[in-house]
Amino acid sequence: MNKLVEKRLSQIIWEVCQENDWIIITLEIMPDHVHLLVNVLPTIPPHKVVKAIKGRSSRYLRQEFPHLMKIPSLWTHSYFVSTSGNVSEETIRRYIEEQRHRDTT
Repeated sequence: MNKLVEKRLSQIIWEVCQENDWIIITLEIMPDHVHLLVNVLPTIPPHKVVKAIKGRSSRYLRQEFPHLMKIPSLWTHSYFVSTSGNVSEETIRRYIEEQRHRDTT
């Protein structure tokens, strides 16, 4: 992924989360997916978080980086969501941060 696109994607995700009072614990942007550990109220359906982030980022990135218009879709419809119930937040954060190092080796 282009570093400028990656940086802008990160900014957009932070903006969406900040506007909705969602707390980002950790964020790692990979070449073909994103790992995000975010703290939201239990009354917020996970699909609304995903929709808000994917929707805005797709729209803004395509406006700001015209070469992305050639890609049929920036995001797939799929995503994985899980609660952190039996695993500590620190364990999940470390796992996500290690993904970038694993991807570059």
